[in-house]
Amino acid sequence: MDSRREFIKKTGSAAWLLTTGGLPALAGAPAGTLIRPAPLDASPNAPSAPGAPWYRRVTRWGQVNITEKDPPQYDIAWWRDYWRRTNTRGIIANSGGIVAYYPTKIPLHKRSEFLGDRDLFGDLCRAAHTDGLAVFARMDSNRAHEEFYQAHPDWFAVDPAGKPYRAADLYIACINSPYYTEHLPKVLREIATLYHPEGFTDNSWSGLGRDSICHCRYCKASFRDKTGFDLPTKANWEDKVYRAWLRWNYDRRIELWDFNNKITIEAGGPDCIWSGMNSGSISGQSRSFRDCKRIAERAEIIMLDDQARTDTGGFQHNGEIGKLYHGLLGWEKLIPESMAMYQAHKPWFRLASKPEPEARMWMVEGLAGGISLWWHMVGATHEDKRMHHNPEAIYAWEAAHEEFLLHRRPVAAVGLAWTQENTDWYGRDNTEERVDLPWRGMAGALIRARIPYLPVHLDHLDRDGKDLAVLILPDLAVISDEQAQAIRRFVEKGGSLVATGNTGLLTGDGEPRTDFVLADLFGAHLEHPRSLFTKPTEEKMAGEAYHTYLRIATGDRHPVLKGFEETDILPFGGLLDSLRVDAGATTPLTFIPQFPTYPPEKAWMRVPRTDIPGMILRDTAAAGTHTARASRIAFLPADIDRQYGRSNLPDHGDLLKNIIHWAGNGRIPITVEGAGLIDTHLYRQENRLVLHLVNLTNENTWRQSLHELIPVGPFKVKVRLQKGITGQHLRALVSEQSIGHPAVADGWCQFTVDRILDHEVVVIG
Repeated sequence: MDSRREFIKKTGSAAWLLTTGGLPALAGAPAGTLIRPAPLDASPNAPSAPGAPWYRRVTRWGQVNITEKDPPQYDIAWWRDYWRRTNTRGIIANSGGIVAYYPTKIPLHKRSEFLGDRDLFGDLCRAAHTDGLAVFARMDSNRAHEEFYQAHPDWFAVDPAGKPYRAADLYIACINSPYYTEHLPKVLREIATLYHPEGFTDNSWSGLGRDSICHCRYCKASFRDKTGFDLPTKANWEDKVYRAWLRWNYDRRIELWDFNNKITIEAGGPDCIWSGMNSGSISGQSRSFRDCKRIAERAEIIMLDDQARTDTGGFQHNGEIGKLYHGLLGWEKLIPESMAMYQAHKPWFRLASKPEPEARMWMVEGLAGGISLWWHMVGATHEDKRMHHNPEAIYAWEAAHEEFLLHRRPVAAVGLAWTQENTDWYGRDNTEERVDLPWRGMAGALIRARIPYLPVHLDHLDRDGKDLAVLILPDLAVISDEQAQAIRRFVEKGGSLVATGNTGLLTGDGEPRTDFVLADLFGAHLEHPRSLFTKPTEEKMAGEAYHTYLRIATGDRHPVLKGFEETDILPFGGLLDSLRVDAGATTPLTFIPQFPTYPPEKAWMRVPRTDIPGMILRDTAAAGTHTARASRIAFLPADIDRQYGRSNLPDHGDLLKNIIHWAGNGRIPITVEGAGLIDTHLYRQENRLVLHLVNLTNENTWRQSLHELIPVGPFKVKVRLQKGITGQHLRALVSEQSIGHPAVADGWCQFTVDRILDHEVVVIG
């Protein structure tokens, strides 16, 4: 009884009614019969010290996404054994919303077609609590069936003609209607009161997306009350009313986040939080009006719905998105991620197992980025039982080594800057070309160079930039005046800067500027006003490469051109216009305009030379600028990052690598030498460093699905030690191979990793 009181104290749960013995009694318990949860794991390896709330301690999650057919055939005893086998410490269980998996008494809250007399959610909740597992009650709440629509047609989203928006045979509820403010709170209160789950999450909480404008009476009244305008009838980025509509929608989602938390905490206790699921795509978040930064400011945990890689993003995206969200949320909080054990994307096969290597590498990269594991399957019974094995090995490894994966902070000298406003106001309806490609190209060059980096929100630069040597602005057009001042402070303190393309040509609200907001740092100025959303600029970012080049300046070659000694030109692929360059700046690359590629007889340069700069370099030490330490600034009007993201040409990746190393000026904290594509993540714990080396070298690096893991090695690794860490003791957590005695000299620790199959984690203490 004492241990159970301790659990109640830790979780803030009020669920302590009656206890039944084994699982059969639980499964047959009447609806509303509660069982007091057994204690969650409070071992030394738990995420936080005993007494911390459940959302700080549960790191291995699991979810069976229940289908309507499942209630009669859901074998809880089998899944209970599976929870044990996989070391699962929390479950996400379907509760209500579109379909109720319990005997709800709320009118129009549709029970699952095959639920019968069963209380499936209640049975799952009781079983999980008996085993000491936390329960997230999953909702899917933005749609309803015909009966609900007929009862309250004005609660549902409609187009300008009054026609309801639908998803297949379901009607989409309006986020401003009583469906969200009256009906759903009743559902949340009922579930919290009957079953006392630890918290709530929701798959589709944010309502209608940006591609549709609701014209229901609630939206009309709210928009006019908040803005004084009538609703826009179509998307028009130049229209102030449409822009006001975008901001109003973002604000409404934040209001809803706070409102739902108020409801669940009142009904379920101080730790019964509500956390809607969020996407791993910033473009996707924007299309759904989910402001990542504002959500993270109020969230206790981020439930990340990012189930699998894309061909463009690769496995490395998972490590990156973990660090991006931790940069907003804080590293003391947890980010579980739904990881599909079935074939997800290109094509979808919900009931077929994902190849084990594909599932493993997505989980491995997530762990490297600070993400918590969350296996996800659809349906309670599977004819393809291979998917059951996919999480077992990684979950066992994580459970054994959890102490090295938590309570740590990233170590990186390079920050990759971003804001969601840039995605909105610059990306608009073409985020892939304008925003995603430059980011992906720059991130790809950093990974290829084995340079650890951190995604840094520009609003947090003063806080997160203290240990950075280099800040990269990958065609970051939207920069507010306040953010520009933060960048200047970063440079004044000795930070170096790399920027590309149209960086700083839009205000924080997306309005055009007459010159780069950082023109004084770039050493470059517009000669003519540049509109970023008219045809000439659109052509520069076309979805194909132009037959253009960059010419290497004659004379002594700059260090950024290392490796290009036998060529006087480099492929480019974009278009440029003239700029005015300040005195003292260096222009190692200039633009060669396009000329025909076909027929071959016509493939000769019509204009072999121009003075249009493709790259502009400034060294504050050489220029005599007074800063705390010398800063180096590279501005690339030539959007090499976008071109590399599109075409993956090695010359572009090598040039970006050289520029970053030059800007870093010896301050990159790690080098990794050896053949292969290796993603590098470095962390600091109190008295040790933890290094993740993820092997991305395989036959399907850029295409799903991965069939086979290919080992690589050896690798010579050199890590700069930090204060209090001697580097005399090494431990390989994955292979458990002997690394041997490290060579420690001049503040660096050097050692060899002989072989990496999927990943290796080296502890340096």
